[in-house]
Amino acid sequence: MKILCINVRKGLGDQIIFLPYIHAISKKFDVQVSLLAKSNSKAKHLFSEDKHINEVITLEKEMDGIKGILKLSKELKKRHFDKIFIFNSSLRYNIIARLAGIKSINQYPLFLRKDNIVHSAKIFTQNVTNSVVNTEPSLIIKKKNLNLDRSLKHICFGLSASGPTKRWGIENYIRLAKELLKKKRCKFYLAGGKDDIDLIQKFKQSVISKDIYSFETMKINETLKYISNCDLYIGNDTGWAHLSVALKVKALTIFCDSPVAAYGSYSKNMITIEPEGITKGTTTHDTLGKEKISFNEVLDKSLQLIS
Repeated sequence: MKILCINVRKGLGDQIIFLPYIHAISKKFDVQVSLLAKSNSKAKHLFSEDKHINEVITLEKEMDGIKGILKLSKELKKRHFDKIFIFNSSLRYNIIARLAGIKSINQYPLFLRKDNIVHSAKIFTQNVTNSVVNTEPSLIIKKKNLNLDRSLKHICFGLSASGPTKRWGIENYIRLAKELLKKKRCKFYLAGGKDDIDLIQKFKQSVISKDIYSFETMKINETLKYISNCDLYIGNDTGWAHLSVALKVKALTIFCDSPVAAYGSYSKNMITIEPEGITKGTTTHDTLGKEKISFNEVLDKSLQLIS
């Protein structure tokens, strides 16, 4: 039996959040599955060692949109899939599945307008598997012993964000590192890419430059061995936070301007910080709360989590 799962959300974090459901389908039918995903989700790098996923098919630009229907359906038809599980409500993918000759099509209700991505995926998968699906993601990698100095606390700082309103100021992270160093001996791993070079440079130019290690030139899969050996993640609601959770590292995640009800509540390893003055659990798009994040709350919870 050949099975295809489709998750074409663009975020790295979205791929991690949907991982329990991909695993559940693989286990239900006792077969490795193929996954259709966008390249910027980094699915190929993330799942290269996952025994439940035998292939990641990249949704190329020419296969996307209305114009790409025939190209994508032709590509899928080559693989002779028996079943497809579509983690969205798009009519486009339903048509593609039919054109590809896939007999068993499983999908969200068509034209679903608003949904909590975790709840929708969980309900959909439980209906397919007829069993309860745990929302905790598990990113499968070959854990490497880096011989890190265990007299230190190893902390990953998630500096990236999908937009400026979701990013706690870099000066806050530098200040936080200084305060943590007063209490504990620490090594800080700066999780950011080429778009975050200016932020990383500010760390390198600070008085704590000797206590940092940057991911700026690494591929995502190269960073996993470091993150998995960290004691704590502290950072913005970004893909790095969700990676940490999936690697069983506690993630103190700062929600300034994104939906905490969806992205901050699916894992016991996710500990959330929200702007002061709003009801806990209600941060969403347009909260615009990065100036209302309490530095002392972040510091206190960080110390609690590494004590």
